[in-house]
Amino acid sequence: MAAYYTINMYPVQFKVDYPDRPLDRVSTLFRVFFAIPIWVVLAALSGSVLIFGLGQMMMVLVYASAFQSISIALMLLFRNKYPRWWFDWNLALAQFTNRVAAYMFLLTDEYPSTDEEQSVHLDIAYPDTEWGLNRVMPLFKWLFAFPHYVVLFFLWIAMIFVSIAAWFAILFTGRYPRPLFDFVVGVMRWGNRVAAYAFMLVTDTYPPFRLHDEV
Repeated sequence: MAAYYTINMYPVQFKVDYPDRPLDRVSTLFRVFFAIPIWVVLAALSGSVLIFGLGQMMMVLVYASAFQSISIALMLLFRNKYPRWWFDWNLALAQFTNRVAAYMFLLTDEYPSTDEEQSVHLDIAYPDTEWGLNRVMPLFKWLFAFPHYVVLFFLWIAMIFVSIAAWFAILFTGRYPRPLFDFVVGVMRWGNRVAAYAFMLVTDTYPPFRLHDEV
C-alpha cells in the first residue's frame, strides 16, 4: 500500500479490504486448525510466545520483544538513529503478524503470505530521527501508553465476542457482517498504532483514542 499521509493523518495506517465474495464456510469452520502451521512460522520469526487469547492476542509481543524495544530506545538515545534495515524488518514482521491475525479473525479467506500484502494493508512512515523523534521519549512511551492498554483490554474482549458472532454469520450466510468487520479492523488499527508508538518507537505522536482512520 502506497503511503498517503497528510497533515491530518496518523503516521500508522491500517486497513483490510472487505471481501467482495462469499467467504468459505469450511475454511471458517476449521480456521483454528488451518492456522496452526503459519502460527508456528510467526512464533519462530518473532522470537516470542504468541498469547493470542484476547482480541489480537497481545500482538505487541509479536511486533517487538522487550529486548528489541530496549535496543531501539538505546540506539535513539545515544546515537539518535533508527537504522533503515531495522525499521524495514519491524514493519515486515508487523505486516505479517496482521495478515495472520486477519486470517484468524475471519477477515479474509486468503492463507497468510509471508511476503505478499494480500488484502491486509499496514503502512508506517519511516521516522525522521533528527526532527521527528525526541531522543528521551522512548524511555517513557511504554508508560505513557498505559491508558491505551486499559482500553484495548476491553476492546479485545469485545472483539472475541464479535468474532464469534461473525463466525456463526459466515457459517449461515457466507458473509461477514460489515459493522462487525469494521469493528474488528478498527480494534486492530488501534493496536497497531499503540504498538508503533510504545514498542516499535517509530513516532512520538500520541495514538488517537478512536477506531477509524482520521486523527
